[in-house]
Amino acid sequence: MVSFVRTVLGDVPAGELGITDAHDHLFIRSPLLPGLELDDLERAGRALREFRELGGRTVVQWTPYGMGREPEALVALARETGAHVVAATGFHQAGNYSAETLDRVLGSLAELFVTEVTEGIGSTGVRAGLIKVAGSFHVLDAHARTTMRAAAEAHHLTGAPIAVHLELGTAALDVLDLLCGELGVPPGHVILGHLNRSPDSAVHHEAARAGAFLGFDGPSRANHATDWRLPEVLAALADAGYGDRLLLGGDTVVPETPGMPYLLRRLRPRLELALGEKLVEQILTANPARAFALAGSAG
Repeated sequence: MVSFVRTVLGDVPAGELGITDAHDHLFIRSPLLPGLELDDLERAGRALREFRELGGRTVVQWTPYGMGREPEALVALARETGAHVVAATGFHQAGNYSAETLDRVLGSLAELFVTEVTEGIGSTGVRAGLIKVAGSFHVLDAHARTTMRAAAEAHHLTGAPIAVHLELGTAALDVLDLLCGELGVPPGHVILGHLNRSPDSAVHHEAARAGAFLGFDGPSRANHATDWRLPEVLAALADAGYGDRLLLGGDTVVPETPGMPYLLRRLRPRLELALGEKLVEQILTANPARAFALAGSAG
């Protein structure tokens, strides 16, 4: 069976994704980051065009419900640049939403996720290709468990992969215990994000052994052991036989983030020196094609 990825312009064969930024944001806003919104169409267009000029083909936008996804702008950018763009449904940590939104939406999250994957986001007709949820720091609080249960239900009905924001890279194994152990989501349809922010090799290897995809996304800040340890972390996982589980992303969250062009201009050459071009190509191309494919055929 041919596998497909759901983009904002429709379903495409997974093998056509090409070089993929597996976790980024062209548009996002949150009350937790006042004044740091990504809501500039011109800026987003420049970033996407530069990514394309560097050889990039696909960007997976992890911005979930209620955080400024701009689905119609994503369509316009995909058409203008020729990029594949994947939009997300899903629900982030509670602090990103008003009390009114939480009261209105939490009781029907699974229905919302299914609708946005199968019919479209709002009245736009732009369908989401993944379900994004979030853990909490080192544990899964009640909100996280509610959103993940809804995500699992929606996955079973749609086949859409589940992408998980791990707070500072923590609670990965708790996420897998819930989603895959209790709720029956195949681990190959779970993407764990921000593992670079908690370079715990034992957790990384256990998560990879379970069959999940491991996302290393976003350039380092001084208090995140990201860039300077990333080559050795990826090499250790590849040497243990988990090279097919690894993903890379730019994770542009605020305007000063280097973002998706940085992923290919600066990070790719560095990793090629440390890991070899073949493995880096697999991480950027073959692995995303599997990670973001919908279970079953296109609709």
